[in-house]
Amino acid sequence: MNQSTKLSLSSNFTPKPLFKLHATLTFPSKPTKLLTFKTISSSQSESESPFKTPTVKSIICAIPDWADRVKERGMQQKRSLYNHEKWVNHRSSLRHIRHLLSSLSSRVILSLIPPVIAFTFVAMVIASYNSAVDMHLLPGFLPVLRASTLPYQLTAPALALLLVFRTEASYSRYEEGSKAWTKIIAGTNDFARMLISGVDDSADDSIKDALLRYIMAFPVALKCHVIYGSDIGRDLKTLLDGDDLAVVLSSKHRPRCIIEFISQSLRLLNLEESRRTILESKISCFHEGIGICEQLMGIPIPLSYTRLTSRFLVLWHLTLPIILWDDCHWIVVPATFVSAASLFCIEEVRISFSLPSNVGVLIEEPFPVLALDELCNLVQSNIEEVITTQKVIQAQITAKRKSHSFEHSHNGRPNS
Repeated sequence: MNQSTKLSLSSNFTPKPLFKLHATLTFPSKPTKLLTFKTISSSQSESESPFKTPTVKSIICAIPDWADRVKERGMQQKRSLYNHEKWVNHRSSLRHIRHLLSSLSSRVILSLIPPVIAFTFVAMVIASYNSAVDMHLLPGFLPVLRASTLPYQLTAPALALLLVFRTEASYSRYEEGSKAWTKIIAGTNDFARMLISGVDDSADDSIKDALLRYIMAFPVALKCHVIYGSDIGRDLKTLLDGDDLAVVLSSKHRPRCIIEFISQSLRLLNLEESRRTILESKISCFHEGIGICEQLMGIPIPLSYTRLTSRFLVLWHLTLPIILWDDCHWIVVPATFVSAASLFCIEEVRISFSLPSNVGVLIEEPFPVLALDELCNLVQSNIEEVITTQKVIQAQITAKRKSHSFEHSHNGRPNS
């Protein structure tokens, strides 16, 4: 048998199973009770045990997890629009005292607790070590941790510029999100106004009412689309019928589903083609608003920039006690505390909006800090007010026109 024959035989060989289960094979409906033993793995026993032994990781992460939970609850609180009374309170001379007394309830300050405590603890350890070496409580070959302040003097402007640029980039995202929602609210009001004043046919009243509800529902659907944890079913329950709400909830993209309801309803109205085209052109502001909001949600500030700022701050404060030891000694502990609290506060406000970092983090994702709930409620109240007062205003204008024409004579000149 040559080599080719061997290859052909081996390639055509298919192993057969040793046992076959026939289709007629049946099993008892109730298995017999047998004494069985289970082997419990370590992971399973730990998960089922009512008492969990705390690990080093859980102990270290306890305070950061608590601070994150408090901060996330604060992010879900509803914001309010400012009125004249709130502006007076905002610029009051007592605002500094009020802000100081409310420090413990600030989510920005609570988010600073983990890093500030960590760096302050490191400063205490370094200060204790250097003091022990100076007092000859440790072996003599151990050096005192000290360094020149020149590297810090050279890198301080770079850190300041890095924080400033990062905060400005976050604020530009906040401003862009605010402008986008301003256009959405203005476009919604304008769309509803044109629809109310442009559709007079009584046969279209039912479609007109439904269309106005769809228009009021769009900002609510977009708000729920960009804010995590929103209950769109509860928010749209009073605006949409049960069948329409079911279609919206089953859709993957709820705002675009509302737009489709608006487009289909416009086609059913008895309007001139030119007027219908004008009304359909108002939908473009809705698509533009969706695009801007999804861009802000999906594309954060480059993560390399965020990581660079975070690493710079961490290395800065880890070495700060060593740099300041010769000049400050034990004062390095409060100095590190103040420096970490101030610089990480700026970085937190920058990052809190995207939920990866501090003040900059808070405004990087602008939608949770905008008063979107009140803006949606304002749109609904404005449209409902226009609907209520439309007939009253129209009757008054008609009456004035009739009285004005009655006061004129037949030759076109006013009567004396």
